[in-house]
Amino acid sequence: QLQASGGGSVQPGGSLRLSCVASGRVFSDYAAAWFRQAPGKKREFVSSVNWSGVDKFYADSVKGRFTISRDTTKNMVYLQMNGLKAEDTGVYYCAAVISGHYIGSYEPDYWGQGTLVTVSS
Repeated sequence: QLQASGGGSVQPGGSLRLSCVASGRVFSDYAAAWFRQAPGKKREFVSSVNWSGVDKFYADSVKGRFTISRDTTKNMVYLQMNGLKAEDTGVYYCAAVISGHYIGSYEPDYWGQGTLVTVSS
């Protein structure tokens, strides 16, 4: 089970930190990822981190602004979002992939519920 939190409303240029806690499985062996879905659009890959926390991947639209990290001792994954733009608005979902490495090219194995991020002036 994955539980995301940390969404909210922020002005353009602001920051938010999303958190995702996992329970019930050996999450530390899985890759973790964040996706988002803007209103009226398909869900899209945002970022992923491999099981060790070393390898990280980002969608081009968030490179240089977002940072993914994980704390395997706490079964947590984070997404630090800086320099937020209106186009970052959407519901953000955390996900887990049994394969320890993942770059967003197929559907994850497990999904959490979403947390809403709204970027507006």
